[in-house]
Amino acid sequence: MSSPKSIETSTPGFWRRILCMVYEFLLLIAVLFIAGVIFHLIYHETDAPYFRLIFQFYLLSVAGIYLIWFWTHGGQTLAMQTWKIRVISANGGKMNIWQAIVRYFFTVTSISFFGCGIIWAFFDREGQFLYDRLAGTRIINVV
Repeated sequence: MSSPKSIETSTPGFWRRILCMVYEFLLLIAVLFIAGVIFHLIYHETDAPYFRLIFQFYLLSVAGIYLIWFWTHGGQTLAMQTWKIRVISANGGKMNIWQAIVRYFFTVTSISFFGCGIIWAFFDREGQFLYDRLAGTRIINVV
């Protein structure tokens, strides 16, 4: 019988979180590939002028649903489970749906602006990413 995992409140190292993000990106590519195939099977008219915009919004929505669901159901995506880190509310509790939505929005925004939300961790007193600060969340170690 295994004992439940204990949670440490320390922040994982910067490079560990970056490697987790790279692994998450690879998993997300697979999810988006499957979602893209399904989209193209349903929607055949690829010559429509609005097709690209709708497809991009669809993929952004699928990625959001994937991440938000994992963050609000256990605080860990598959990559975070592998790297033994978890996202929680800044007060130490479980993330709520609004925090997860805000975190996703700020994550996409801050990474899109030349990774400024990630670089922020070098200047943050606790080493947290900018989008975690703005969403009221934090990344912690799980041991």
